[in-house]
Amino acid sequence: MAARLTPLEIMRNLVAFPTVSRDTNLPLVNWVEGYLGDHGIETHRYTDPGAQKAAVFAHVGPWQEGAVVLSGHTDVVPVDGQPWETDPYEVVEKEGKYYGRGTCDMKGFDALAIWALVEAHHAGIKRPLQIALSFDEEIGCTGAPPMIEAMQPVLPKGSAVIVGEPSSMRAVSGHKGGTGFDTHVQGFEVHSSLMDRGVNAIMYGAKLIEWANEMNAQNSAHPPGDVAAMFDPPFTTVHVGMIEGGTAHNITAKDCRFAVDFRVVPGEDKDAWEARYRARVAEVEALMQAVVPETRIEITPRFDVPALRPEEAGEAESLARALTGDNASHVVSYGTEAGQFQQAGYSAVICGPGDIAQAHQPNEFISVAEFEAGHTFMQKLVAQLGS
Repeated sequence: MAARLTPLEIMRNLVAFPTVSRDTNLPLVNWVEGYLGDHGIETHRYTDPGAQKAAVFAHVGPWQEGAVVLSGHTDVVPVDGQPWETDPYEVVEKEGKYYGRGTCDMKGFDALAIWALVEAHHAGIKRPLQIALSFDEEIGCTGAPPMIEAMQPVLPKGSAVIVGEPSSMRAVSGHKGGTGFDTHVQGFEVHSSLMDRGVNAIMYGAKLIEWANEMNAQNSAHPPGDVAAMFDPPFTTVHVGMIEGGTAHNITAKDCRFAVDFRVVPGEDKDAWEARYRARVAEVEALMQAVVPETRIEITPRFDVPALRPEEAGEAESLARALTGDNASHVVSYGTEAGQFQQAGYSAVICGPGDIAQAHQPNEFISVAEFEAGHTFMQKLVAQLGS
């Protein structure tokens, strides 16, 4: 009989794969499929059109609808330039913490989910359990939607999804939606002494960035509604975090590129925010073209993540609360794949071990206590599915 690894042993294997989003995750997926296959669990994969990445999903227990789905992502953020004190791709235990890239976000949960699936399979559970491990979550949750779509004709439809992002084992029932756009302002170069005859892409781009500042000021000034008031900050935010452009200090910039991201509170329309941004872009573009007609502004959608709406008596939230004993209400301002599962007709909640403050950090870690709390959660889940 194949060996049944502990959650820690599984996490050590997963962390050893350097699955940065820019690189392939196929060696990790192959390992997961091999390990589950050794235990008689049939796996399925969705392969990205580029053939360098894949999602993996599986079902154990009765072949019927209503499964609990354990959802995680396999990709991690880069370690480039970060001052790590240990090998980021090796789990190192010291001072009550497990260090390593992804231990917190979120290979710790992935390991616990894989452990639970194997245990549930051998226990002969009465209610089914599924696992769904995606890719490219860290670059805009782009890998989950095709994975969810691929699951539908292959597995019986699950009903309650637990997305194991680090929440300190609290049941998080809502998060903001997100949408982002790469913006390319294309101006016209002249010597800066004749700048009235050119179109400075940076200076016109600044009009759009100032629009973002104005929107944030307006949003923060409005009294929040009941749902928005649950979040910190309690309003939709518009953010520009990267910008580049220009050739020299004495040349009007031909190009300016920056990213504009919206984090939208549930209940507000992401498409409406996109329309407002495009309207402002059209106004600025018209000003540019009045000087040089061939100038323009191009907008390319980069990601689109739906909000997770708090559910009335949601099945997933009720399950997480029953297993953790958490009775408080929690929402977060970052986005996850939970909103995508909810959009596809699943009840969804965020509940996983670790502190989100550790995510993406140098010397990322999950505390031993948090990892053990996640293990206890999975033990209770398997027991409940078998009762």
